[in-house]
Amino acid sequence: MNRRDFFQLSGSVLALSAVSAHARNEGRPPKWQTAIGLNGFASGERKYGLRYPLWEILQFAEDSGFDGVELVEGWPTGGYPKVSERQRCDALRRLYERYSLRTFSLQMGAGLAFHPDERKRESWLTGFRERARLASFLGCDCIGMWPGGGLHGQTLANAIRHLSDSFSEAARIGEQFGLVVAFEIEPPFVFNTEAHLTEILERSSGSPLKTIYDPSHFDLMSDSRGRPDKLLARIGVDQIGYVHLTDSDGTLRDKGTSKHLGCGDGHIDISASLALLRRQGFEGWLMVDQWEVPDPYDASRKGLQAIIASRS
Repeated sequence: MNRRDFFQLSGSVLALSAVSAHARNEGRPPKWQTAIGLNGFASGERKYGLRYPLWEILQFAEDSGFDGVELVEGWPTGGYPKVSERQRCDALRRLYERYSLRTFSLQMGAGLAFHPDERKRESWLTGFRERARLASFLGCDCIGMWPGGGLHGQTLANAIRHLSDSFSEAARIGEQFGLVVAFEIEPPFVFNTEAHLTEILERSSGSPLKTIYDPSHFDLMSDSRGRPDKLLARIGVDQIGYVHLTDSDGTLRDKGTSKHLGCGDGHIDISASLALLRRQGFEGWLMVDQWEVPDPYDASRKGLQAIIASRS
């Protein structure tokens, strides 16, 4: 794709921008808010040796009509600032405001959240509280958590118990800051099945913990048949904190995580997922997830167009 092409807006994208602006002007924010993930651009740089200037990404997101961005730790440079580093925090917030975008979520690793050593789990929760403070300062609505890593000699049953306890407490901490706390499990993780997802949610049922709906992961957790909305229906839309919208062909990318593709480029019935989310009253953020997609601009555009089509 010609890199200059991503600044050309389709009529449908312009229409979405106009609808969103009108809704805001009338004091009625849109039921769904759309975002891009910086994780797709970070993974593209690492995997394909490409370069994506941050200003270019943010200009694309603003021009295309997206409402926000999900940050990823360590990209493009350095880690998240501490709340005590007020100058850095102010600069980060102003950067996205300059492009009329919200930092709706922070991504955070959760490998220590299920560690058998209680002190390490407590250390993770201390770090989570700091992230929640930062997310609140930046005006985020959500925090996303990814429990990768090994079992460290414990059984899977104990790991799920520890993870559920840590996530429950994290969700309660997040609630104090007005944040939706949600987690995602993926094929490379030790937690990677429908049964695991269900058990974590059931063990955390006394807390406000939510999960992230990613059609590619749900597809692989339901025999790669292209209908992850059926698993979503079993889990329950009320359990979804926010959405990572992507298509897939039901395979892994290079033996890694679920292959992410632009909406319409895989075998998933994306319209069925969006219809279910709308029918069952999901409100909140849909982030177009372009993880390791060779052209994240193209995938972002296709995801946004799928959301627009679902509104008609």
